[in-house]
Amino acid sequence: MTISIEEAHRVLTAPGQLFEMEEIEIRGVPTRVWKNAPPSLRSILERTGQYADRGYIVYEDERMTYGDHLAQVATLAHHLVDDFGVVKGDRVAIAMRNFPEWPVAFWAAAAVGAVVVPLNAWWTGPELEYGLSDSGAKVLVADGERLDRLKDHFADLPGLTTIAVRGDGPLQWTDVVAPGTGAAAGTSLPDVAIDPEDDATIFYTSGTTGRPKGALGTQRNICTNLISLIFAGARSRLRSEGDPLAPPPPPAPADPGAPACNLLSVPFFHATGCHSVLVANTFGGNKLVLMYKWNPERALELIERERVTSFGGVPTMVWQVLQSPDFEKRDTSSIQGIGYGGAPAPPELVKKIEEMFPGRLPSNGYGLTETSSLSTSNSGVDYLRRPESVGVPVAVVDVKVVDEAGGELPAGETGELWIKGPNVVKGYWNKPDATAQTFTDGWLHTGDVARVDDEGFVYLVDRAKDMIIRGGENVYSSEIEAALFEHPAVMDAAVVGVPHPVLGEEVGAVIQLKPGATATAEELQAHVRARLAGFKVPSHVYFSDDDLPRNPAGKVLKRELRQSLGLA
Repeated sequence: MTISIEEAHRVLTAPGQLFEMEEIEIRGVPTRVWKNAPPSLRSILERTGQYADRGYIVYEDERMTYGDHLAQVATLAHHLVDDFGVVKGDRVAIAMRNFPEWPVAFWAAAAVGAVVVPLNAWWTGPELEYGLSDSGAKVLVADGERLDRLKDHFADLPGLTTIAVRGDGPLQWTDVVAPGTGAAAGTSLPDVAIDPEDDATIFYTSGTTGRPKGALGTQRNICTNLISLIFAGARSRLRSEGDPLAPPPPPAPADPGAPACNLLSVPFFHATGCHSVLVANTFGGNKLVLMYKWNPERALELIERERVTSFGGVPTMVWQVLQSPDFEKRDTSSIQGIGYGGAPAPPELVKKIEEMFPGRLPSNGYGLTETSSLSTSNSGVDYLRRPESVGVPVAVVDVKVVDEAGGELPAGETGELWIKGPNVVKGYWNKPDATAQTFTDGWLHTGDVARVDDEGFVYLVDRAKDMIIRGGENVYSSEIEAALFEHPAVMDAAVVGVPHPVLGEEVGAVIQLKPGATATAEELQAHVRARLAGFKVPSHVYFSDDDLPRNPAGKVLKRELRQSLGLA
């Protein structure tokens, strides 16, 4: 018999347990927190000394151990303080691909109490300039591509110290991490006291209108996510114990003594890549395998070569791996887990993973930049039973669904999802009006349309701004997208509103077919009609030979899609 969610939380959070909670006041709001969460990113970095001989970062043919990493971090940290005058609270920006230098820069800045500002590596020169200017960055660590985009903008960024990574610049990366450079380099970190409520990060949101907003996160925010991830796994195991419907355990790894190995398929500058992959795997002493850019065939090659134990990203990436013509050619037996989030996952994906990775159930989660990554999690038995849900909040997080006036709605009713907990950021950097509009007494207004059932499982219905209103009927695009994903020929799908003079909007679907597959618009419409109400059937079907445009978080850029179709 499966233990209830409520009982699982009671057992796991009991006094003396790893997940024990306590209530404290954060910015005037009583908040449950993990009692045993690390106090700061620096404390997480310091514990990696015990892993000195383990492999940490793999990039192409380059390898870095934890010991090598810690020495470079300490050296750079001393340069930041002694040469560049960085003090606690100063902003240090990073703008580059997922190169090995990225985590070194991140941990060095975090170790001295600086606020790390990961900039979107896809941004143009003006956008990068905006992020640097808005954050007031004192130091920038950037690769050659980003420096080239910024070359005409440095005149507007006086006082910025720039460190060049794999590119040209007056100050080279080797100048600040080479052994023996910097006071006491390579021996210890500069002496800085860091508290849980100190500012830690500014991650710029991927808003669809206006300038991006910098979500200001604290040390507690990002360290909360670490414990929440561990808690989610423990809850899943506890829920599955003794359950006759639970899947068999995955096969044992080839080398039980080897550390876990994660293939990073999303950018470090995204909350998932940083909070949930970089920080969590560093804490555990695991190996991280980086990719120059996402490619499913290359991913399979690395899974085989590095004996990767977990991979994921956003659902589309997992689909691409499973559908790759190279899948059967590669040894994927090392895989123990497949995790994804950042975009709605079609239930059909769960079935496909069960079929192609027997015994290795996937996990799904939900969160935002403003919630420091994870807020809810769905895995194990729960994911088998409710593949359409993003799961239940972790124990320190509260959720509620509200109406337009902010009044809480009963279970099962649809409205805007609000989230509260120690993972919710302080607000938006230097934007008090936007902060006031989005945060109320510790509650984050997510902008997501959702419902919560009587057991606490959250079901994302849509983004509020992506809801289509057809003749007065609300049409939620994610429901139609999930139906389209069930068609065997569909690789990717996005639903958008198409203007109509009478109905206001009609439903339009943009479809990318799997390689070699065929399907007509009429066939796809009939497929949806067999599953959903008639007013939800796409009136317009557009086929795309290219990947659908997505932001680094994996969400389809629907405004861009509309523009390309002449709908905006």
